[in-house]
Amino acid sequence: MTNIAICAPATPITREQQTALEELVAAEFPGHRVTFHDQCFERAGHFAGDDLRRLSALLEFANDPAFDVVWFAKGGYGSNRIAEAAVAQMNQSARAKTYVGFSDCGYLLAALYRAGIGQSVHGSMPVSARSEGGREAIRRVLKWLGGDTSGVEPSLDGTTPAAAFNLITLAMIAGTPLMPDLTGHVVMVEEVAEHLYAIDRMFFHLAGTLPRLAGLRLGSVTDVPENYVEFGQSEEDIARFWCDRAGIPYLGRALIGHTSANRIVPFGLASPPTRT
Repeated sequence: MTNIAICAPATPITREQQTALEELVAAEFPGHRVTFHDQCFERAGHFAGDDLRRLSALLEFANDPAFDVVWFAKGGYGSNRIAEAAVAQMNQSARAKTYVGFSDCGYLLAALYRAGIGQSVHGSMPVSARSEGGREAIRRVLKWLGGDTSGVEPSLDGTTPAAAFNLITLAMIAGTPLMPDLTGHVVMVEEVAEHLYAIDRMFFHLAGTLPRLAGLRLGSVTDVPENYVEFGQSEEDIARFWCDRAGIPYLGRALIGHTSANRIVPFGLASPPTRT
């Protein structure tokens, strides 16, 4: 039995989303058990509770030896505000866990990876459980937690460490105490709801701050707002341009992003957890 704890380090989810995930797990994954923290449904302005409440809920589940996995309920914005404090207060039980999420929760995945705490995994989140496409993405995560690697990003070769981030999240992490050492990694980035000029700006910043990478892959770039004038380059043109400037091998596309096709990317050279 895999005991999965769900908390919301950024923004809240609804009881309907909770029910949808619980029904999916009960019907298809009898080897897993999910436990939602009540904090997932609280609201303090934009956030799922204030910073202290979100931090306390995360630490409660991370430090509890009864749980094997901490699954972040939703992104949005806010996990950066608690990430540094969280890793500083995690115990030995927290170091044995798998942590799953993406988008804004990349701040936490980065901080955990830097600190060598548990296993950081880019993967879809419970917020998506009410749509069929979202359920398919969630199934990939639940299957992976059970040892089925069919939902992993297909370019992973098992010999080169990897990490995956939302582009703006990675750009904001660079140069901060949350940034892990990504030297020798294949880094995958994706983005949603940003202008192409903003994507270019983020790549500019990363080109000047990233270490020597094994390469970069570009995931989905979706819901790009229309600007008053066309930028003149596609998202892949932009990625290639800044990779060339920085001397980073551009390796093509990756199946990650804010879409139902979102694949799993374990950080480093991780394999699915084994449970007894």
